[in-house]
Amino acid sequence: MSQESTLLKQRRQKADDLAALGVTLYSNSFKPANTVRELLARDQDVAIECLDQTNYTYSIAGRIMAVRKFGKAAFCHLSDTSGRIQLYLKRDTLGDEQFATFKKWDIGDIVGIEGKLFKTKTGELSLLADRITMISKSLRPLPEKWHGLTDVETRYRQRYVDLIVTPESRETFRKRVEIIRLIREFLSNRGFMEVETPMMQPIPGGATAKPFKTHHNALGMDLYLRIAPELYLKRLLVGGFEKVFEVNRNFRNEGLSTRHNPEFTMLEFYQAYATYHDLMDLTEELVSWLSQEVNETMAINYQGQPVNLAPPWQRMTMEEALINVAGIDADLLADDASVMALVKEKGIKLEAQAGVGKAKTELFELLVEEKLINPTFITAYPTEVSPLARRNDEDPSVTDRFELFITGREIANAFSELNDPIDQRERLEKQIAEKGNDEEIHAELDDDFLRALEYGMPSAAGEGIGIDRLVMLLTDSPSIRDVILFPHLKPEMKPQKKKKKKKSKGTSDAQNKATVLDAQNKPQ
Repeated sequence: MSQESTLLKQRRQKADDLAALGVTLYSNSFKPANTVRELLARDQDVAIECLDQTNYTYSIAGRIMAVRKFGKAAFCHLSDTSGRIQLYLKRDTLGDEQFATFKKWDIGDIVGIEGKLFKTKTGELSLLADRITMISKSLRPLPEKWHGLTDVETRYRQRYVDLIVTPESRETFRKRVEIIRLIREFLSNRGFMEVETPMMQPIPGGATAKPFKTHHNALGMDLYLRIAPELYLKRLLVGGFEKVFEVNRNFRNEGLSTRHNPEFTMLEFYQAYATYHDLMDLTEELVSWLSQEVNETMAINYQGQPVNLAPPWQRMTMEEALINVAGIDADLLADDASVMALVKEKGIKLEAQAGVGKAKTELFELLVEEKLINPTFITAYPTEVSPLARRNDEDPSVTDRFELFITGREIANAFSELNDPIDQRERLEKQIAEKGNDEEIHAELDDDFLRALEYGMPSAAGEGIGIDRLVMLLTDSPSIRDVILFPHLKPEMKPQKKKKKKKSKGTSDAQNKATVLDAQNKPQ
């Protein structure tokens, strides 16, 4: 029998023993009147060793995280969502019956405690238990406290355990919630209205990505999980809402990596009568403010790299980045044939229909992106790779668009919106005609979106910010899976039954057992 099976058997036996004592293992009657944070706030008011300073009784509930037993007394640590506090349980105070119940407790049990505050001789604030209640009996042991949940895949697959035993993980997700709340506050205070748009769409659009497909039986039609809310938010600009935003879930049927999850969270916002320059200023203000609010500084570290989020941020065109960061000669970039030759030399594969704009973009992604550590706005993206962005008035080969890069990663994408319905139709039709085998380009034209533009959309600028990547940055998390509560993973492999090994001649049972125990105790 495995060590895990043995522990499970022992815990089930303890549960049976408690039930035999008349204890309800999964009760729903205990209602805590206090939190651990409230008790810890009384720290300065409680004198050392003063058990009888006040007759006030506190009640808290939470999970037992540690136990030290001393015959007729014990110390425990109880954790709730607000913090952790020490408990002191004495047989003389609880009585024989309740103390017998306590002796069947395990680390991981969720319990209710009523008692009075005091401080130990070492000055630790503690709660002397007068009454105890079992709320939920834990049948599985938590990871050993000195190892914790060290297996990364197990942390992602069993996030519930990760949150129990890893304070850093809990803090990351608290920060995530706070970041999203602050984003909403920031935009609302500037007159933006939060809206909701469809997550299932008849035509995928707003980005180049392979969608997830489903079927609606009652309507008798295929639908797609949205890859972006962009085209619906622009419809709202047509309808007269001049500042809108959505914190949305997007779905893209693509590979998984430290930066990509098929289901992810985006912020998209649109502002009428604004340009991409306005959004660069707004983005600088938003991200630097978020860092100050969440981390109390704009000078952060990400995976050992110092990053300065204080404005102003660097701004350069894509061509300037290829020249100044990648070191490509300006004359080479001015010659289309030389650019295509360089792409081939670098081993970049392009679709047959791809032009020089696509080629320059691929060179930028290969040679420049990962070198942009401090916040950098890259502007003037080729029109070829920006079908929804407004052409630049002085150079129609590029668009009024920017992408924001921090720590070598794209954080935001924005542009002055294309509101010319004729130009928009021509560009989308050209993209479809040159689709080739590219599954990320969609073959169907969104005629309703084009019809909306024909009613007239005001000049506007719009932006998308990857919430997950932003949270990664502000919480110093190396993988997108560290900031998504339940990331997508391959199905869990069931453990294979191990064949019994034959004992070597001359090896005793005691020697074999010692070898197994030694192997179990070695760090992985």
